[in-house]
Amino acid sequence: MEPIWSSHPLRTVNGLLAARLRSDPDGPFLDVCGVTYTARQIDVLANRVAHGLIDRGVRPGDRVATLIDNAPQGAVAFYATLKAGAIYVPVNAMLKGRSLRHQMTDADAKVVIVGANYAERIVPEVLGEHLAVAVVVGDGATLDPAVPWIMWDDVVSTDESPTGIEPEPSDGALIIYTGGTTGPSKGCLLSHNYAVVMPESNVVTWGRTATDRVWTPLPLFHFNALGVCLIGTLIAGGSAVILDRFSVSQFWDDVTDAQATIASLLGSPVVFIARAPDHPRQPGAGSGANHTLRLITGAPMPPEIDQIIRTRFGLETFSNAYGTTEVSLVSWLPPGVEPRAGSAGVLNTESFDVRIFDDDDAELPVGSQGEIVIRPRKPLVMFSGYWRNPGATVRDSRNQWWHTGDIGRIDPDGYLYFVDRKADYLRRRGENVATWEVEQTFHEHPEVSDVAVCGVPSPAGEDDIKATIVRAPGSTITEEQLWRWSVDNLPRFAVPRYVEFRDDLPRSETGRITKAPLRAEGVTARTWDHEAAGLAVPRQ
Repeated sequence: MEPIWSSHPLRTVNGLLAARLRSDPDGPFLDVCGVTYTARQIDVLANRVAHGLIDRGVRPGDRVATLIDNAPQGAVAFYATLKAGAIYVPVNAMLKGRSLRHQMTDADAKVVIVGANYAERIVPEVLGEHLAVAVVVGDGATLDPAVPWIMWDDVVSTDESPTGIEPEPSDGALIIYTGGTTGPSKGCLLSHNYAVVMPESNVVTWGRTATDRVWTPLPLFHFNALGVCLIGTLIAGGSAVILDRFSVSQFWDDVTDAQATIASLLGSPVVFIARAPDHPRQPGAGSGANHTLRLITGAPMPPEIDQIIRTRFGLETFSNAYGTTEVSLVSWLPPGVEPRAGSAGVLNTESFDVRIFDDDDAELPVGSQGEIVIRPRKPLVMFSGYWRNPGATVRDSRNQWWHTGDIGRIDPDGYLYFVDRKADYLRRRGENVATWEVEQTFHEHPEVSDVAVCGVPSPAGEDDIKATIVRAPGSTITEEQLWRWSVDNLPRFAVPRYVEFRDDLPRSETGRITKAPLRAEGVTARTWDHEAAGLAVPRQ
């Protein structure tokens, strides 16, 4: 009989860094936006910043938040925060307005580290009550005088000694905010051991070794890039290269110049690469072609895109997986194995017990569709709960099973199939979008009477966002005017592609808005499209 519970070595990120210092202190470790570090250099600089944080009142269990693009300071701040025994909270740099205020005040960080280009968003009302200082990285920032600012160099102490603080594997390492469905986004508290387990799964599934050099342009405010590069490189050895932007036209130049063996991406960029014109440095293009890249990761990757990457470029793919911030990786498909159509790979039965339940939490037969529910087979391999939200933790963990809110099925061979989202959120360009938060933002506009936000299929995969709007009586606002307003008030990834005005929204017998008809109709003849209008969402 397969064991229900098993023990395994429990670890911390700090312990992994110490092990890397023993095994390979001076080899290539990280290249963050062109600034290179060995493990020893990272360790020394992280010690100095950790002492600077402690000098400003940071204690074990306190939070250190960042609002910054990919930058060397962000990587150093991660290790420094953990050396101070604190919890690292990487806030999505695209947030603004209501969503930024919610996450910042909820995290209630003792220190906030902010890129100069985002400093104008840091005003007293978005900060928690226990803030000691806000640290600005870079020049030319617009600083609110009511905020206690210091420069990055001011937090870098001269003390290079270890802090002497050694977190336990069960201690909190990170809070990662995940999209809310019927309310604001929730902070997932991740223990040190879980922060190790997720990247370790990638190391195994990618066949990653100390000879690999991982390349990514993904943001470090996502656990994907943070785990793969800042933690996974400690586990596997080797090195990682982190860029600040993704460019389709520059992709082959970038990975070739970096001598990368693995390109870590999400679904949409891989679609763009697969469909792009030939490039002289892509595999098979001649003497200038890429001769080091062996694997492109981009789960979830549509089967036709997976096939193009394999056949056109002759590369391995990591294209099928399922996981959430709360628990990952639940299933995966090893590199080089042909995907099973529609599946998210094979269940990770070593770490998780995964079942399919109906709405009454009764288990359904093999092959039936229902909600994906999960419980651990090992200690500290799932999230520790929602930060400051015990009600949501209890609700989603009812009957001792964590309920994903996703509909799926499991076939007789143990392959998991994601079918649909039971919860009301969508995914766009690798970002989870809480439709509730987008709707609440639109409700702040005086000429919006009601709104429903939903996803419609995107040619690039995943979803595009559509906002169906009921204007206030007497309003003459146009779709373009309202869209331009949304650009100023929403994160870039949450700005709708489509806007449609209607006299009313579809409703149930009790008067509640029903989105199923809107999803079914998708883009109609009345729908305004900002791309068709020749308008682009600014970078910031």
